[in-house]
Amino acid sequence: MPIICLALAFDFINGFHDTANAVATSLATGALTPRPAIFLATTMNFAGALTFTGVAMTIAGDIVDTAVLFQYPRAIQAALLAAILWNLFTWAGGLPSSSSHALVGALTGATLAATGARGVNLAGLTTILQALILSPPLALVAGFTVMLLVSYLTGSRAGPCRDHRFRRWQRLAAAFQAFSHGTNDAQKTMGVITLALVLTGYQDNFVVPLWVKVLSAAALALGTSCGGWRIIRTLGRGITHLNPPAGFAADMGSALVIFTATLWGLPVSTTHVVSSSITGAGLARGAGNVSWPTVARIILAWTFTLPATIALGALLYAVSARGSII
Repeated sequence: MPIICLALAFDFINGFHDTANAVATSLATGALTPRPAIFLATTMNFAGALTFTGVAMTIAGDIVDTAVLFQYPRAIQAALLAAILWNLFTWAGGLPSSSSHALVGALTGATLAATGARGVNLAGLTTILQALILSPPLALVAGFTVMLLVSYLTGSRAGPCRDHRFRRWQRLAAAFQAFSHGTNDAQKTMGVITLALVLTGYQDNFVVPLWVKVLSAAALALGTSCGGWRIIRTLGRGITHLNPPAGFAADMGSALVIFTATLWGLPVSTTHVVSSSITGAGLARGAGNVSWPTVARIILAWTFTLPATIALGALLYAVSARGSII
């Protein structure tokens, strides 16, 4: 089925696009070297992807009205292709843009083009957008708070011993973050595939089949194993200088926000959350420690992702409806 192939392609690209979320800070502080970092991110992403399904249910059932979209399965294909193209565009520019925003925006745009406003579940979409919008400031506060606690507990005891200890703790925080990333991001692909299975009549409920879980987890893990070095440089070095305590604070703050969202069944942008947590950890050490031009570039990419993918999803559906390009 073309929709499943496109969904797994999106998941794979999401993996290498978002690898930076789990390993950028660990590489920047020297807590991990590249190969162990990618291995850690890959295995923990895979484990996290198999653990939960709440976010998948939200993606499958809360964005569109399946009763209306039932006759327009091509809209799902257009949405996935739009999200893939946007991810590739932002990856080429080294911008940590949101795969979640891209998918939600593209699915909304393609549905609007196919059915008009009646095909969009406004209440569910509003809840999802609230989670996507509120999670970055929450992550900034989380990173800021954890960094303050670290500074309070360690005081002025800076030095090789402190850094060595925090590098060890950061490996655990990075593992938790990679696991959290898997619990949230892979489920988005599971949700889209499940939605496609319902729309095409292969199943009549929103239960994620085991084979969908395994394929989605494997695609995300495989993409993660390929790395995303352009975005890793932006997150690891571009926002703020990360020493081991700040790296630990950024990883722990973002992991807590992502995992909490997963427990609530809410999709969030792991890219937005990690970027914001890194900014918060830097801000706790003084505003001068943050590269505000880099932050501005990231915010600009965030700002344009939703409207751009809504338009792109609508455009690709309109083109496909006139022919058979997808």
